[in-house]
Formats: sequence, C-alpha cells, structure tokens
Amino acid sequence: MATTQTKDYYGTLGVKKTATAEEVRKAFRKLARKYHPDVNPGDKKAEEKFKEISEANDVLSDEKKRKIYDQLGFYSDNIDPAAAEAAARGGYGGGGFRGGPYAAGADAATGEVPFDFGGFDFSGFQGGGTTRARGADTGGGFGGSFRDIFSGMFSREQKQRGPQPGTDLEYQVNVDFWSAVRGGVARLEIQRQETCPACKGKTSYGGSMECPECHGTGQVTQMGGRMKFNIQCPRCGGTGKVQNACAHCNGDGLVTKREPLEFRIKAGTRDGQRIRLAGKGNAGLDGGAAGDLYLIIKVGTHPVFARVGDDIHVTVPVTVAEAALGAKIEVPTIDTHDGGGRTQLKIPPGTQTGQKLRLREKGVPSAAREGVRGDEIVEVKIVVPKVQDERSKEILRELAKLNPEDPRTEMFKEV
Repeated sequence: MATTQTKDYYGTLGVKKTATAEEVRKAFRKLARKYHPDVNPGDKKAEEKFKEISEANDVLSDEKKRKIYDQLGFYSDNIDPAAAEAAARGGYGGGGFRGGPYAAGADAATGEVPFDFGGFDFSGFQGGGTTRARGADTGGGFGGSFRDIFSGMFSREQKQRGPQPGTDLEYQVNVDFWSAVRGGVARLEIQRQETCPACKGKTSYGGSMECPECHGTGQVTQMGGRMKFNIQCPRCGGTGKVQNACAHCNGDGLVTKREPLEFRIKAGTRDGQRIRLAGKGNAGLDGGAAGDLYLIIKVGTHPVFARVGDDIHVTVPVTVAEAALGAKIEVPTIDTHDGGGRTQLKIPPGTQTGQKLRLREKGVPSAAREGVRGDEIVEVKIVVPKVQDERSKEILRELAKLNPEDPRTEMFKEV
C-alpha cells in the first residue's frame, strides 16, 4: 500500500508556521507574479511551481483548512474538522490508543502507534455500548460508537469528476487619453487555456493503467500525529486504475494558446475601470463553462488636460490686466474630433492666481449615465509681464502708488 507524501505548505510559500493570513497572502502574491504561466509561457517547471504555491495558498489562506493541516500535518476535503481536532489531541476515548490490545503495531523507536483500521470489524458498532475488534478483547467501552468517531473523517465519498468551470483571466490594457474620452477600439494579445484538440478536454485516451499513486491497491496511507489512516486513493478514486494521460496536453485537458483580442472602449471609460468579457477566460473541463476575462484600463495622460472622474481640469494663463479688470478669454476644451475645441470664459475682475472657474457640461461623457457629462474646471494662473522699457516701469510705479495696500498684511496677522 502506498503512503502519500506530506506536503510542507509553509515551506512552499516560504513563511513561518506562525505567519499571519496577511503574510501568507503577500508571500503567495510575490511567488505568483514570478511563476505565473502568463509570465513564463511554455515553462513546465514554472507551471508546476505555480500549481504548488496555489495549492499551498488554498489551504493556508483558509482558516478551517489551515487548522486541519496544522493538526494532522496534511489536508484532505474528506477530513471532518471535529475529527481532526480530536485526533490532534492524542486519539479518541481519552487514551490516545497508545499501546494496549488495539495497537496495530507500535514503533519500537518512538513508541508511537501507526493505526491501520483495516483489521477492525465495524459491523457491530451501531450503538454506544462496549464492542469488540476481531481477535482482541476490548476490556471496556469506548464511551461512544467507534463508527461514529471516525465516520466523520472518512465517510465522505470521493468527489466525482464533473464539469469544472474555467478560471478567470485579468490583463491590464493601456488606452490613450482620447480613446478613453470618446470611445474607440483597443487591441491586445492574450494567453489563455483552450480545450485540448487531441483529447477534447477529456485529459486521457486509450485504455487504463495501474495507478502510480497507490500501485493498484486503491488506497493510500496518511499519517495524522501518532495515527496511520488508510484512505481512498485521491488519484484513481479507489479503483486502482488510471487512464493514459493525453500526450498533447500532458493530461491537463487544456492547452495554452496566444491569440489577438479586439474590443470596444466605451466613451467615458475611466482609469482603473474593469471591463468584463464573459467566456473569454480559460476554458473549462468536462463541459464546464469558460471563465471570464477582466481588462483593467490604464488611461494615458495629456499635456494640457487632466481628468478627474468625469471632470476635465485645465490651467489657463491670464495677464495681470485681464485678472485685475476682468475679461472674456478663450480656453481649450475636449470638444471636436482632434481635441482643438475652444469656448469663451468670463474672467471676473480681481481674479487671483489659483482661482477655479467652472464650465458646465464641458467635461467627459459619463460611461455609466446616458446623456450626462462632467464639467471643465479652469484654474487661473496669472502671468507677470517681463517689463523692459522705461515707460512700462513708470506706469507700474504709478499703479503701485494708486493701490498702496500690502498683500502680505493678512499673512503677518496670523504669525
């Protein structure tokens, strides 16, 4: 009978056993970025490593699964949490089954009892009374049904193969400023898993062969503390036979393929927005639905316009005279196809640098609300002229005499 290998999930992720959930998550994300199939196309070792860290993360990131793993040293969906906790406390019935007539053979070096329940007759364990194992005197009751104690751990049937949905994919897409504002078409190349054309996703072909995991016995052995459990082989489902793996996809049922993708960008699409393309993710198995493709939009910048939500921000220089006396000036907008739109803006008298003026509905069309547009926010920047001729200097001196107020007065009041 084969013995399954205990997997060191903590070592796989490179974290301590005392690691917090956040430390586990960070370790997985770091390794996932390094070994993800999209980053290492065609690299089978990287693909296997990604599967290992994904399996480790699946167990250690789940509080219940991690508790079972810490208690028994391994994890299986067939293990009941309550039974695992009882086993971790040293056995059942308070004695831990250490030595005594029920031992299937204690280890001479450690004194530990590797239990194999294959020699017990469970037919008599229907109630809570005293019961006997074959050829052994119980010498007293267990204080409960032996079947009840262990049925929770291994009574669940092996999960049947059925349709398995494909996994989702996520890509970042760089979109230029104008395409995001007005809409357009974006193109990129993605790498996704498709159904293997050789085996049609069945993962195998031809006849069966002896299961290499259990060597044809249909059972494997797992150690849980001082106890040894015989469980149904997870690879062959207890049949002792496995199908010949498809050589084209190595038994995965899926093959990796790169393909171009073209999709439409809706007018008003924002930076960081997620676009979902249903069914464009990895293919499923055994008739399972394909996953989805999520595109994360990264919008480019513009030398004049800055976008905040659906509003457009622009800084416009004005002269001292325009700011002091007030004026009507032209400011750029995002209207017209080439972005060369203009509109009139009234500068109120006495406008200061940094003051913001609003142009209603001159912003970006909303992608979420039909017929709604953002505003354009114009920030005034007063430009001081470079005075070189004596006449201009004389005028400015006269202006200073006529307006002697000190602009720093209020500041010094606060000091």
